[in-house]
Amino acid sequence: MKIHEYQGKELLRNYGVPTPRGIVAVTPEEAENAAKELGTPVVVVKAQIHAGGRGKGGGVKLAKSPAEAKEIASEMLGMKLVTHQTGPEGTVVKTLLIEEGLPIEKEFYLGITLDRATGRDTFMASSAGGMDIEKVAEETPELILKESIDPAVGLRPFQARNLAFGLGIPAGLVGQATKFMLALYDAYVKMDATIVEINPFLLTGDNRLIALDAKVNFDSNAMFRHKDYDALRDLNEEEPLEIEASKFDLNYIKLDGNIGCMVNGAGLAMATMDIIKLAGGEPANFLDVGGGASQERVENAFRILLADENVKAVLINIFGGIVRCDMVANGVVAAAKNLGIDIPIVARLEGTNVEEGKRVLNESGIGIIAADGMNDAAQKVVAAASGR
Repeated sequence: MKIHEYQGKELLRNYGVPTPRGIVAVTPEEAENAAKELGTPVVVVKAQIHAGGRGKGGGVKLAKSPAEAKEIASEMLGMKLVTHQTGPEGTVVKTLLIEEGLPIEKEFYLGITLDRATGRDTFMASSAGGMDIEKVAEETPELILKESIDPAVGLRPFQARNLAFGLGIPAGLVGQATKFMLALYDAYVKMDATIVEINPFLLTGDNRLIALDAKVNFDSNAMFRHKDYDALRDLNEEEPLEIEASKFDLNYIKLDGNIGCMVNGAGLAMATMDIIKLAGGEPANFLDVGGGASQERVENAFRILLADENVKAVLINIFGGIVRCDMVANGVVAAAKNLGIDIPIVARLEGTNVEEGKRVLNESGIGIIAADGMNDAAQKVVAAASGR
């Protein structure tokens, strides 16, 4: 689950992480009033979307007066902001953050996330703040410092000091930097975040260390512990079909291809997408109906993937372990009849009650194409999608 910069900063402040003073605005008039209230010679007008690279796309601008803040807000609100993370379709800006301007002395980068190679959270820091950290990692990896965190004891003060010294933080500010990093890690753990990123981590001209930007993503599987975070979700920033899928606890991610996939199990779903690509096709989605999918859930899954107008054929790939093949087959048949499906469907079933499942599909009268194995299924669905 992603949230906006201003929301992340509000949460981080609760854990003692210093951030600039800022006010949210959704109209040009609110932006002007915010600039007046902040009372600094310069304010920063920042578009709030769930993507990085806003500055390069024109989504971060300086205003030297409230009137200029209003003018910039008028141009920015409603614009389609295109960054390297939004893709060419961009995202419409509906909310702005008006922040106090600060004297910039030096910009750094801080980030915490899980290192899957070690199975431990890792605190990263770099003197190349304000830049795309992915580019830094690719071109100058030696500029990224790392401290692996033992989950039993958490981030230790000596590790934070190591990072501070490695960044070249002035000696008199190392204590302040250590306190900042410990607070950031505390927030990361207690919020059940998957990533907390401060880019840039700012050293001001008056020797303060401040989170000038903040990216916070949550572990969706832990949100039952944070019911109050539901209010932070911005549905305007999410794919409508993914929102619909979440209502039925379906793991759905929309992609750009034309072959719809309905699979049980994340690993099998990934393998299914791979073999479709290998056969020359393009998957239109990742859709895992889960190991204990009911007939109703399967029908809802089918309805959601077919709502994508790009889908020209569907591959059903089910391995019956916990879920029974006949139950999935009944859900597919019900969905096909209720939704009036008029595109090819290829089905590969294996496992529990597979023969009954195949009988249900064969006798359904909806012309489902049977497949023998994953390779055969991929070949048939790619051919069907291309009209061969």
